[in-house]
Amino acid sequence: MVAAPGHLVDEPDGRPDGQGAGGALPPPFRKAVEALGSAAVRPEVALQQTRAPRGIAPFAYALEADIEEGAAEDVEPADGRLVLLHDPDGQDTWRGTFRFVTLLRAELEPEMAADPLLPEVCWSWLTGALDTRGLGYGEPSGTVTRASSHHFGGLAERDTTTKIEIRASWTPQPSRAAGDGAPDAAAHLAAWVEMLCQCAGLPPSAAAPAAPEPDAAPIVPMPQRRGGPRRR
Repeated sequence: MVAAPGHLVDEPDGRPDGQGAGGALPPPFRKAVEALGSAAVRPEVALQQTRAPRGIAPFAYALEADIEEGAAEDVEPADGRLVLLHDPDGQDTWRGTFRFVTLLRAELEPEMAADPLLPEVCWSWLTGALDTRGLGYGEPSGTVTRASSHHFGGLAERDTTTKIEIRASWTPQPSRAAGDGAPDAAAHLAAWVEMLCQCAGLPPSAAAPAAPEPDAAPIVPMPQRRGGPRRR
């Protein structure tokens, strides 16, 4: 396991995206960002801070991830972005003061892409990864999109490729241990990384929970890719 990078500096003036003009970060948000920065993640995954979106919430912090090991060639088989949003006043659609938003993309084997249950399987990767860690969350929503590229003319010799794109968001419940409204951001990051690795066809991490909690949604497996994860 390696630690994820984390800094409260994202703008040239030294302020993170979304920080108010007063310059003060709410303690729960600062704690959540520090937890993201110190979390241990799988060695196959390279994380780096990126510019967070503006206008969605008063405070935001974003990470990008690529699969770095366990596959051939120089192009990552999956990548993603995880954004932590915070509004101290809460938002009606969130039903809370924090919100995680993610985008994941990966290329699939033809037989996997043709599976009619693929969207349901991909969604189960998210809910299952959260549930197996016993993480409280609410208002999950998202879309699963698959798109195939067929080549013609001068490109006819290229194989058909299919990519999957998962957009999702959920409201993390406050950590009881924190006691200040902050979520267990490190555990949510670990669940998200596990989902990214599943998209890439990597086996589950040895550090991942071995079995779901009693009432947890099951994680639906997909066939492992022949010869390891494919590269784009």
